[in-house]
This record gives sequence, C-alpha cells and structure tokens, in this order.
Amino acid sequence: MEPDRQTEPLANNQQLLGAVKARATDLHPQLLAWRHHLHENPELSFEEHQTVAFVASELNKMGLVPTPVANTGLVVLIEGRNKDKQTVALRADMDALPITEANDVPYKSKNIGVMHACGHDVHTTSLLGAATILHGLRDQFEGTIKLLFQPGEERTPGGASMMIRDGALQSPAPASIVGQHVMPLLPVGKVGFRSGMYMASADELYVTVHGKGGHGAMPEQFIDPVLMASHMVVALQQVVSRMANPRIPSVLSFGKVIANGATNVIPNSVYLEGTFRTMDEPWRAEALVKMKKLAEGLVESMGGRCDFDIHHGYPYLMNDPDLTARMRSWATEYMGADNVVDLDLWMAAEDFAYYAQEIPGCFYRLGTRNEAKGIVSGVHTPTFDIDEDALPTGAGLIAWLALQELRLS
Repeated sequence: MEPDRQTEPLANNQQLLGAVKARATDLHPQLLAWRHHLHENPELSFEEHQTVAFVASELNKMGLVPTPVANTGLVVLIEGRNKDKQTVALRADMDALPITEANDVPYKSKNIGVMHACGHDVHTTSLLGAATILHGLRDQFEGTIKLLFQPGEERTPGGASMMIRDGALQSPAPASIVGQHVMPLLPVGKVGFRSGMYMASADELYVTVHGKGGHGAMPEQFIDPVLMASHMVVALQQVVSRMANPRIPSVLSFGKVIANGATNVIPNSVYLEGTFRTMDEPWRAEALVKMKKLAEGLVESMGGRCDFDIHHGYPYLMNDPDLTARMRSWATEYMGADNVVDLDLWMAAEDFAYYAQEIPGCFYRLGTRNEAKGIVSGVHTPTFDIDEDALPTGAGLIAWLALQELRLS
C-alpha cells in the first residue's frame, strides 16, 4: 500500500491544501477498514501487542520503518527534503477500556469486556491516514514529521511518560507536538481548540478510616468510623471551597465508600476512594498536603486513625498559546471558520500533558456527534461510537497542521 508520491512541486499552499484534502477523501474506505479492525480487536493499557503489530505492519506497507518504544509503542519518521531543518511530532494513543460494548454494529468488539470506548481506535486510524498522506507528500516539505503511536493513556503512569522516558522526544527532538481526541459533544465536521490551560491534573485518593466497631445500639462504647468518615468527606470540601484560589479550577470527589456494617453493626473501618483535579501544579501539591493533614487530624481528634494514600496521576494540560493560535488558524483554512470552535475548560485528564510539559503542545478536539444517526453517547460508555464521516477530517487535518508547522520553520 505504498502511497502515491507527489514528486512534482506544487505551485502554492492552496494546491498543497487541495492535495491533502483529496488524499484524505480518497482514503475514506481504507480509514474505515483500519478503524473497524482496531475497534473489533481492542486491547487494554500496556497490553496492546496485537494492536502495535497491526500498526507496524500497515506502516511497513507504506514503506515506513517504525521503531518500537515503551514496550507496546512505536515511533516512525517521515523525512522530507532537508530532513534536519525542523521536526514536528504527531501523537495517537492505542489502548482501550475495560467496558463491555453494547453497540449492535458489524465491527463490534470481539474481546468481551474490552472496548474502544474512548475513541483511541479513531486516533490511531487518523494517524495511519496522516502517515499515508504525509509520506506521499514527502517531496513537498522540508524537515521531519515524527509519529508517536502510544500505549497506555488510560492507566497511570501513562504511556506518554514511558514514551518520553524511552527517548521518543529525542533523535530528532521535535520543536512541537500535536494531538487530537474525539469529542462526542461536538458535531461531525467541526473541530475545537483552546489556548492555555485546558485539562486537569488527576490524583487518586485511597483512604481508610479506622475505628472500633460493635453493636449499633451502644455507640458510646465504640469509635464509629462511619461518622468519622462522614465528617472527613464534608470537611475536605473546605480545601476546594475555602482554601483554593477561586480563579483556579479545582474538583474533589469521592466515588466509593465501603463500610460493610449493618443496620445495627458499626464496622471497624470505612474505605473510601476519590479524585482530586485542578489546573495549577503548585496548588495541586499544596492541596494534597492540606487534605492529608486535615483528614488525619480530624479523624485522630475523634479517636480514630486515618490512612490517607495519594496516587499521583497526570499533570494538568497546558496548550501552548502561540502554537495553538497557529493550529487554529490553519484549521480554519482547512475546515472553514464556521467549523472551528472554541472549547471550554475540561476537568478530565489526559497524559498528553506530559509531552506538553517538555515541548510546546497543542491538543485539540475532533467532532464525532450525529444526532440524526443516533450517535450521541459519551466516551467511556458501552454505547459510544462515532460518525465515521469524521475519519477523513481526522487524518487530513492533522497532516495539514504538520505540513503548515514545517512550512513556517
């Protein structure tokens, strides 16, 4: 599947734009085939062995030579003229989620209990499509485009951190990096950008409140961990409502509380799990210290003991303002002004943030919603799907953005 090679120089940027759009449109059947194969064969984080073998095979068919990295990741270079001039990186994640698919579609997951419910099959398909387009146009640009096919975005420590650890941002070192993600809130045919702070850090809290259990009719003889845990959950909200700068988004939520007592039984302990998210790294560190100190002190004051364990997750995602402004402008050229929208803050987390800490990054959204077709489910749900008319946009736009960034250098 060696792509058609455009060896004759294109006269101007508008001709290049036309060539990218035409190639993306022509790729639609291949994009569907790739996406369906990936969707049918999902693999969990850091277990993407068949997925990475498939991606490597498809890249080889194009005449590209990927390099393994981070166990189940790949890096591949597409070198234009004067390959050492500048490098830009494009990233796609490849892992799926532990969800049983409820969609009745021909490409339904064959791996029961595992599903591409966050659109990473779309991201991987888009980057394969971009590889085809860019490799075919390699005589039309100067510099190098580095493609990162990344494992394990859905699970800490995050595949991005492992890709960086293993040298994915070296030899050659990209000057910037671009990533895209499906957005089922955004109609198909549209894309969204946000400059500056965009997505939150995400830390996990695992808390055990120890007391002394016994008969619920004689609470004076015991130390009630349910009462202590209840006070603790309420008190911890003060960290967000009274200690945080109101200009810094912060969220503290507890989603699991297990007491395992009974109507007349006070348990010995209560177990809780929660998440803390924010968009400021100094405040993030300070808030976690305050939470631990407050929880342990409050429980101790009530006669109990508290184990407050913090599992540090991804940092907050900052889109480089200059790079994002350029990307939004070029997306407007490609899509039209009416199809490029501004995004609001998003309190979910994304390990693309690790790349954006190292080099200027831009993480944007690809619209996949189509209410007329009933494609409205959110990510991380058993009925998530996309309008596959988004696939040529996913492949063509990210290829165009890379070409424009290199043209500017």
